[in-house]
Amino acid sequence: QIDPKDYTFSGLKDETVGRLPGKVAGQQFIIQDCENCNIYVFDHSATITIDDCVNCRIFLGPIKGSVFFRDCKDCKCIVACQQFRTRDCKKLEVFLCCATQPIIESSTGMKFGCFQYYYPELALQFKDAGLSIFNNTWSNIHDFTPVSGENNWGLLPENAVVQDYVPLPSSEELKAVRISTDATRSIIPVTRGWRQKSSDESCLAVFFAGDYTTANARKLIDEMTGKGFQLVQTKEVLMKAEDARRVFQQCASEFIPLLEKGPVVALEFNGDGAVEGCQSIVNEVFSGTKVFVSESKASASQDVDNFYNFADMQMGM
Repeated sequence: QIDPKDYTFSGLKDETVGRLPGKVAGQQFIIQDCENCNIYVFDHSATITIDDCVNCRIFLGPIKGSVFFRDCKDCKCIVACQQFRTRDCKKLEVFLCCATQPIIESSTGMKFGCFQYYYPELALQFKDAGLSIFNNTWSNIHDFTPVSGENNWGLLPENAVVQDYVPLPSSEELKAVRISTDATRSIIPVTRGWRQKSSDESCLAVFFAGDYTTANARKLIDEMTGKGFQLVQTKEVLMKAEDARRVFQQCASEFIPLLEKGPVVALEFNGDGAVEGCQSIVNEVFSGTKVFVSESKASASQDVDNFYNFADMQMGM
């Protein structure tokens, strides 16, 4: 028998509360009428609603469906979800991983950054919630009720440090969760999203489904960012033969047979020399693995556009 109290935080003030990994296990969760609280849900859930909360710091583990903030103000949050929505909110600062385009409505003073967080159970929770760590549209916000001449949302500073916003839990029970907020350890690759690119040279790299796809993609990200290139965006999506022909053009035929194994993972890197840098790392580190990498600086931006236009159509963006 499920007791709703186990899945609700309501009417709390000046408290630190949370749920440990395994305690929510895919149920829906409700947070309401809390003031000046630190709230942590270190598990995956079905949906979460957050209503009438003021001046709270909130961490929400992977949410299979939607998270909906209503009538909240002055809250700082770390959230991973399929759908993100706010209504009648003021001044929320959110480190977000969202699989679809985040939507704000009748909300002002909203600020967004890329989700960055790690604890050992988190990767499996993403899987249980059916979320890909590579599908994150955190900066592509849709304002449902724009006001002419005003901007209701913006991006957090690039050097924003997660725990300056949502501190690590101080209660004995929650300290058991082995958290790292170091961006390089984050389960979600930290992307630039819609921030201004530093260079007019980008490069597309695509890994095909197999046992090590995720590990390989992460390895390439580490190698490239270690050399000073920036990760702009990532995507995990199924491709058909005709998609491959559109995206990979002349070399499509060597990749088409690989598409049947499952989704591809695509990475866009940016920086002067990104194409050459990516090619040499792929040749050295992944010599036995088939990887698509842009051929030249001239074709690379077209590769990026071709892939992401196709992927956005797939995801219904």
